Amino acid sequence: MGIGELDREAHVAEATSAGAAPRTLAEALRARGDEGLAALLRARPDLLSPVPNDLTQLATRAGTRGSVVRALERLDRFALQTAEALAVAPDPAPYPVLLALLTGDEGDPEIEAALPGAVALLREQALVWGEDDRLRLVRTARELLSPSPQHPSPTGLGPTVAEATAGMSPGRVQEIIATAGLPPTHDPVSAVAALTELFTDRARMGALLDEASPEALSVLDRLVWGPPYGEVTPNPAPPVQWLRDRGLLLPVSARTMVLPREVALHLRGGRAHRVPEPVAPVVGTARDYRPQVVDSAAAGQAHAALATVEELLKSWDQGGPQVLRAGGMSVRDLKRTAATLDVTEQLAAFWLELCFGAGLLASDGEADERYAPTPAYDDWLDLPPAERWARLVAPWLTATRTAGLVGGADAKGRTLAALGPDLDRAPAPEVRHRVLELLATLPPGAAADPGTLFARMRWERPLRGAAQAAPPRAPQTASGGPDDSTDPAPDASLDLRSRLARWTLAEAELLGLTGRGALAGPARALLNLPLAEAATPADHGGRVELSVAAGRAATLLAPLLPEAVDHVLLQADLTAVAPGPLRRPLADALAVLADVESKGGATVYRFTPGSVRRALDSGRSASDLHDFLTAHSRTPVPQPLAYLIDDVARKHGHLRIGAASAYVRCDDDTVLGEILADRRSAALGLRRLAPTVLAAQTDPASLLDGLRAMGYAPAAESAEGDVLVTRADAYRTPARTAPVPVPDGPPAPDTTLLGAAVKAIRAGDRAATAVRKEPAAPATTGGLPRTSAAETLATVQAAALTGSAVWIGYVNAEGAASQRVIAPVRVEGGFVTGYDHTADEVRTYPLHRITGVAELADDQV
Repeated sequence: MGIGELDREAHVAEATSAGAAPRTLAEALRARGDEGLAALLRARPDLLSPVPNDLTQLATRAGTRGSVVRALERLDRFALQTAEALAVAPDPAPYPVLLALLTGDEGDPEIEAALPGAVALLREQALVWGEDDRLRLVRTARELLSPSPQHPSPTGLGPTVAEATAGMSPGRVQEIIATAGLPPTHDPVSAVAALTELFTDRARMGALLDEASPEALSVLDRLVWGPPYGEVTPNPAPPVQWLRDRGLLLPVSARTMVLPREVALHLRGGRAHRVPEPVAPVVGTARDYRPQVVDSAAAGQAHAALATVEELLKSWDQGGPQVLRAGGMSVRDLKRTAATLDVTEQLAAFWLELCFGAGLLASDGEADERYAPTPAYDDWLDLPPAERWARLVAPWLTATRTAGLVGGADAKGRTLAALGPDLDRAPAPEVRHRVLELLATLPPGAAADPGTLFARMRWERPLRGAAQAAPPRAPQTASGGPDDSTDPAPDASLDLRSRLARWTLAEAELLGLTGRGALAGPARALLNLPLAEAATPADHGGRVELSVAAGRAATLLAPLLPEAVDHVLLQADLTAVAPGPLRRPLADALAVLADVESKGGATVYRFTPGSVRRALDSGRSASDLHDFLTAHSRTPVPQPLAYLIDDVARKHGHLRIGAASAYVRCDDDTVLGEILADRRSAALGLRRLAPTVLAAQTDPASLLDGLRAMGYAPAAESAEGDVLVTRADAYRTPARTAPVPVPDGPPAPDTTLLGAAVKAIRAGDRAATAVRKEPAAPATTGGLPRTSAAETLATVQAAALTGSAVWIGYVNAEGAASQRVIAPVRVEGGFVTGYDHTADEVRTYPLHRITGVAELADDQV
């Protein structure tokens, strides 16, 4: 940047500070206070990566396509409609023109009241700049929102008369204005201006349309709200020909006509949008419950969620299904898991992803990779129930992995597998928070009406996930009908954000965050919201840490959960009834000794020969089992159960199995003879090695299972001949961390970062716009002044003596050139040390890297 350019920048800054209208976005940002800049950076954190050097660079970055698209996606519907109206308005547009485009001829008090806030929001996010008499939409946003044949405007408007006639011959333009009853002009520009003036004059336009036939007006009605393009035949019908001759339809190509924007606005009554939505839809109430009923229902769901997670992971104690080569679980394994939990496959996928997101489940990383519980699962089991619940819901709230996608297809048509890749959706945490916050705006105990809730979500972020919504409407012909009458499937109109909201409602109910559709008290604590009465959601910036909020939620949930019991009721039909959740040691022991037959308010366990044998395999004796049942049963041990334990124990260990590849030994050779004679043993490859020993061609585990299937009760033994004790919780993965959520863009900056960034940008801008003295020798065109080493040294030494600031050009070790304003305090050893106004700190620079130096103007020192 040359000296003249710097002078101009300084004069611009002075004019802006004096109250003159800004001429660029950079000037508009320069006129803001620190709070205004901080608000911009908070709303658009991508502008901070990295921190801009000055306000000109900040304005340039704010106008890039990627940043503008992200900012537009975060606008609510009315702010977006305001931006869309500015995109079809003259540039710049006075505020009354923008208001007229949104209210139309009849006016609308709600729009008039909401529009100042929408404009202020667009200004805050640097999408609009300028005073009310000259509102400007940033160029990139105008390009994205303006109508074009390739990208129709969301307003449904087409090009202006000037744009549509740009390629038309002057003679054809003169024919149109003559047919429309306008006097001929001397040039095409004035002819187009006359035609535009006609179409924007309500009285003259009304008189012209009074001459149109009903058929011609019907054609206009079909195009007025968009799409504005229609196809015509080489010999159009008389109504279409009448419209074309008067410029009410203008040609885009040989077979396509377009309705000019001015004509459409007249037919619409001046409105840019068919249905402006200045006010957010109100979330309605479906039904009211007492808050105590809601909390109790939510606590019941939370208890059921803990039981489901525990049942799932216990079923994988010896190792779960194999990991697919591409990652995730196979469909067959998902079906088995769903059958184990007695739920649908979609719900099974949710519980799997919940465990995975909480770090309780992972792959073991072995060559034959399988899923299994992690060591964190054992720690989780030792926690109180309410804390276990908090360890599940806190990761769910921030997780980007989305279980609802399981079973769908990715962009390449491949099925998305549970626990597999490609399930992360960055908007998921924001949607979950927002759904729960909207539920919190209702009175305690009120269940939201889902339709109004989803409408509110769509209003708040209409562009998020829009690429996955239904395809746009097919273009219309000038005669009116769509080219393709096939309607999309009903679900095709749901964008990602709407589907995430639906899944959030269902998952929150499963986890006990809601009860009967209403937000429960523990969920309010988790979101750091008021508990006593409904209130608007708390500011995100003022939230406490999620772990602290989860602890508060667990404290509120704990009294609502059923109290654990230390006893069961034994029945004569070989069952035991647990009248409530069992304490951990009793539950673990009973899970080995018996099988769960039914779950609910009371869990029913059934004793079978297999379950008793499982307990004996774990190292317990028959007397241990009798003592255990006697100590924990409120009823006497039934005789059938005692006989079952003694009968299984009498046979247990009668056969011994070891590794030959495997062998069977038994003191009773007749038993071995029975096994050899049984046809079912053929697959085991048994042969007699000695009267009391059989060798097998299979591994010990398969031999154990095979003999047990034949009705025997063998026991495994070690190389020393001792009985091996097996435990259900023997297998765990190595230590694993929970999956890290995929961020939805840069994180929101905190107050400290915002303050430092604003300070650095201000300092850099002061350095970039400071006024410099003209050097004695002319500077190279458009660059830094070039001074010799002696001149550079003399200038900085003089500045150090006088305490004045100088402007330097500096090239760092990577070869990047920059301009800085420094106040030298010490010059020695080939280095100059001084206060750098650009960086707002004291720095040291090698003199040989300073390309040039100039004094600042007297009024800038």
